[in-house]
Amino acid sequence: MNLAAVKQIGPGQRRARSLAVIALLLVLLAASVVLATGMGAVAVPPWQTLLILLNRIPGLHFDVPGQYEIIIWAVRLPRVVCALLVGFALGISGAAMQGFFRNPMASPDIVGVSAGASMGSVLAITLGWTLFSPWLLPASAFLGALLATFVTYALATQRGRTETATLLLAGIAVSSFFSSAISLIYHFIDDGVLRQIVYWLMGNLSGKRWEHVTVLFPVVMAGSVGLWAFSRDLNVMLLSEDEASSLGVNVERTKRWLILFVSLVTGAAVSISGMIGFVGLIVPHILRQLVGPDHRWLLPASGLGGALLLVLADLAARTLFAPIELRPGIVTALIGVPFFLYLLAKRRELVRWN
Repeated sequence: MNLAAVKQIGPGQRRARSLAVIALLLVLLAASVVLATGMGAVAVPPWQTLLILLNRIPGLHFDVPGQYEIIIWAVRLPRVVCALLVGFALGISGAAMQGFFRNPMASPDIVGVSAGASMGSVLAITLGWTLFSPWLLPASAFLGALLATFVTYALATQRGRTETATLLLAGIAVSSFFSSAISLIYHFIDDGVLRQIVYWLMGNLSGKRWEHVTVLFPVVMAGSVGLWAFSRDLNVMLLSEDEASSLGVNVERTKRWLILFVSLVTGAAVSISGMIGFVGLIVPHILRQLVGPDHRWLLPASGLGGALLLVLADLAARTLFAPIELRPGIVTALIGVPFFLYLLAKRRELVRWN
């Protein structure tokens, strides 16, 4: 089902199709959580995993081995939930950015969020802040993400107006600056610190605990709700900024809020997981073909799709070459790079024919 076909069906059919896609994503996500939580060095049967999860519902009690319950609740489930939240954040942010720039090749890090988070984390590791508290690393990454977004927005805004093309160029400039600064730091650190930085930049979900979920959940949910609140404005802005203004949309205010919410959601995700690319590029593009361009449906569907992709990518990273554990960012890159090349080839073909 391509986008042209989606546009041809009526509003009622489109709504039913969108609901069906979201319902299917919820079922697949629930199944993937059970599967990912049960698989590992000590395999827990899926039905045992499900019973352990259901035991947390008040009024339900099932007899399960105590050692399984410890493995599930203390070790695996926090990591899986973190993967779910990070994937949701990247997916919904990617959909918002693609609508914002009216470009299916846009992604959440296009305004410099990921580069700023990387710079913050590199500074924290290089200066040894992680020796004082493990929370200083995600805090530094989050502050770096917000700083990069602020600089990008300030560079792109003139006389209270932010041009989308200028914002894109400013984001590229800020990302290049931070990437160059990180490369410069590489020359002044020892191999042990360099290894820590490289591992973080490849994305890492190992060792995540319920404390990480507690920090990540409210930020991701609040930012996602904020993005969804502007879904109607995003729909109108797909036409053009001038037409959106003529239809009553405060375009500049909408831009500011969208950038803020994307920065909060993506910054929080990257600060916990490190750099995990291509989720925000692949998922919204695919789901736009299924649910259409209406962001009221596309945003939640992209969030669920991103969560599903990252939970499965992290599962593959843990199990494909066990006991060696890959970084989930490597798995998403192996999937995302061919998809990106496909999009690029498709776009070139469209340009040639037009």
